[in-house]
Amino acid sequence: MTGPSSHPADEPTRRRVLRTVRQALHLLVVELGTPTEPGTPLFGGVRSAWLRRLPYLVAFVFAVSLLPTTITVLSHGYGLDGGLSGALGTAQVAPLLLAVSRPLQAWWVIFTADIISALALMHANGIEGRSWPWTPMAIVGYLALMVALSLRERGRTLIAVWLTTGLAGILFEPWTPDESRGTWVLLFVLTGVVLMMGATLRERGDARRKLIEQETISEAERARRTLLEERTRIARELHDVVAHHMSVITVQADSAPYRISGMPREAEEEFGSIAATARESLAEMRRLLGVLRSEEAERHGGPAKTPQPGIGMLPKLVEGTVRAGVPVELTLPEDSGPLEPAVDLSAYRIVQEALANVVRHAPGAETRVSVTTAAEGSLLTVLVVNSPPPAPSAPLEPAGTGHGLIGMRERVRLVDGALDTGPLPDGGFRVAARLPLSPPPDPAAPLSPKDSDSV
Repeated sequence: MTGPSSHPADEPTRRRVLRTVRQALHLLVVELGTPTEPGTPLFGGVRSAWLRRLPYLVAFVFAVSLLPTTITVLSHGYGLDGGLSGALGTAQVAPLLLAVSRPLQAWWVIFTADIISALALMHANGIEGRSWPWTPMAIVGYLALMVALSLRERGRTLIAVWLTTGLAGILFEPWTPDESRGTWVLLFVLTGVVLMMGATLRERGDARRKLIEQETISEAERARRTLLEERTRIARELHDVVAHHMSVITVQADSAPYRISGMPREAEEEFGSIAATARESLAEMRRLLGVLRSEEAERHGGPAKTPQPGIGMLPKLVEGTVRAGVPVELTLPEDSGPLEPAVDLSAYRIVQEALANVVRHAPGAETRVSVTTAAEGSLLTVLVVNSPPPAPSAPLEPAGTGHGLIGMRERVRLVDGALDTGPLPDGGFRVAARLPLSPPPDPAAPLSPKDSDSV
């Protein structure tokens, strides 16, 4: 009567046990069922070649020392057949060499070999008074494997390995020979300690690496802030020095007709032109100063921004060049329509730099500036060609820095155009730029006037 009545009371316990078993099997399948891809070996990221080889050396030492000892203990100590002892010992020890780069795959091989070894030792003649199911050599090799595993795998995988080790020992407990000494509890405890210590060391190393990375980023930000502050300081010093001299030039040029009596009208016009050019230089320098100011200074207010120059201002630029003694012929498109700001500014700066080079290196040379549209209005062509100077004379700057041509190339590359520069057979020089009027197929971020003027 009591037997049948006890079944309903056992049902909740049986369901809980089955649910626990299903959860453990699910963890085993998810965390251990899929082999991990080989990753960077232990210490693979260090710079020292000796430290990179150290894990392989340690694994080799363990394998060489444990393999003969394990085979000897299984064959002579437990009384297993010599061939079976050799196979089991090799399977239990040799995968340690694999643990440097694939510790989880090595664990599967060693754990399976340990299970087979425990089953084989159940009926061995020399098991009396000896360790079972795990032999001493198996425990040492398993703990060495746990060190490599804890330094590579994530926490969930380590928990799954630890629980699987304990579960195997529990399942072997009912069949423990009376004459043997059970070792599953010892291995279960030691495995948990080693895995916890290894995981702690790994997490500490990861935290230290992240801290170093953060410090590197902070150092880069400090260097960038220092650079911006230095740029602002240089810009302000440049403004103070150059603005003083340009202001003196402007005042002297404006007051020259009043200070010098009997000055010809042509001289008065020339002084007026010099004053106007100096004022334009001051205005552009202040605009460049605004570009170089730091963001903090801009938030508190900076110099007023003026519209960026374009091909519409080329006649005025050519007029100033002619006054400098360089005859220039200018050709502009009749109706080019509104241009992209970057294209318009690039065309003006290319002509400006080319004319400045003519003034510096070929004073008095006849120059032709042509800005036209081509390819059915989809391409803007800028051509600046100068002849040799009319008479041999020393250039104003004997050796150029090359920054002008570099700036031209940067501006052309900015709008996805093309630039062709070089000397002519007759001794002149040619600058030809082709700038697309439509945006490139994969344009970069929109260019602000401040960025375009700082190229």
